[in-house]
Amino acid sequence: MSTLTMLELRTNSKKVLDRLARGESLILTHRGKPVARLQPPVENPDVSPGDPLLHLDQHGFDGPGGRLSNKSIDRTLYGA
Repeated sequence: MSTLTMLELRTNSKKVLDRLARGESLILTHRGKPVARLQPPVENPDVSPGDPLLHLDQHGFDGPGGRLSNKSIDRTLYGA
């Protein structure tokens, strides 16, 4: 992973964004010390199809204002 200084980021931000868009990850340094990791966004995060939060919108909205109640969320997540 390449390093990048704050000065380089400020003066070459377009080039840095181009590198990130190509999939490169960078370590940002400030005064010689690593302070952050810059990386491209995750396009397709690994989510299990059985994850109850993935399709929470398909469960009954029974609270005020069309929101899920705590009881409904518990029932969905824990089968309670």
